[in-house]
Amino acid sequence: MRKRGWSVAAIARHTGRDPKTIRRHLSGWESKRGSAPSPVEPWRRYLEARFGDDSHVFAAVLFGEICGLGFDRSYPTLVREIRKLALRPACSCCRAGTQATVELDHEPAAELQLDWLELRETPWGRPAYVLVGALSHSGRLRGVFSEGMSFAHLAAALDQLLRRFGGTAHAWRTDRMATFVDPGTDRLRAEAAELAKHYGVAVAICPAGRPQRKGVVERGIDYLTRSWWTSAPVLTPAQAQADLDRFAVSKADRRHRDTETVGSLADNGAAALLAGGCLPRRLGGQPNRRPLRDGRL
Repeated sequence: MRKRGWSVAAIARHTGRDPKTIRRHLSGWESKRGSAPSPVEPWRRYLEARFGDDSHVFAAVLFGEICGLGFDRSYPTLVREIRKLALRPACSCCRAGTQATVELDHEPAAELQLDWLELRETPWGRPAYVLVGALSHSGRLRGVFSEGMSFAHLAAALDQLLRRFGGTAHAWRTDRMATFVDPGTDRLRAEAAELAKHYGVAVAICPAGRPQRKGVVERGIDYLTRSWWTSAPVLTPAQAQADLDRFAVSKADRRHRDTETVGSLADNGAAALLAGGCLPRRLGGQPNRRPLRDGRL
């Protein structure tokens, strides 16, 4: 603008700057003050190492870890600095919004979604399996470690899972797991039907080719894997179970849902869970009084 004949006053009016600032810059003045270092600079190597191990690790997980190392800024500050410093490696497969989703409303205690989390590599050298349950209304998660995925393992883990929820929803939703559904059909296996009768619940099977119908537990498994398992300080299955129980209460239940948290939503609907007369005595209620077909109670 100066080369085109503009006066200092005209440039100042056009740019909204003070005339003294315009004169300073026209005279060749440059700021000597450097930019302040990033507030995450002391933890930069740690963050780079974590992203090197897992480029999809949640920022919320990293925030909890570096806060324990002395980071005293806020979570938005950490997210902003990760983006500004380009610490997270680019992933061409992770594009938000590429797949359409549908939100389904669920009444409290209407549905409990179940699925297995398979851990092929563990600190104790043997594969482990975790039966994960998620309440569809609130998103509350609980998990139970198991040595296998047979029906006997499923029944035992399910009993422990319901203890952790304090009851059961009115319906269970699963995919076409072979221990629950006869392969190639939509029919429950006889032992699975008896198990559902034992607890007084209905069973809903996801349509063929649509396992995302149980998206709450699918998302929950992804959350547990990335937020807990990748950095869980455990060496034995017993330690893993204890730490998972701790994480589910102290971290997973504190996730925000609009103006509430997962834990508060679940607690508000806890009274609607089938307990008392609908669950076996070993779950803390009365025996199941609903008669079965063979006449047993």
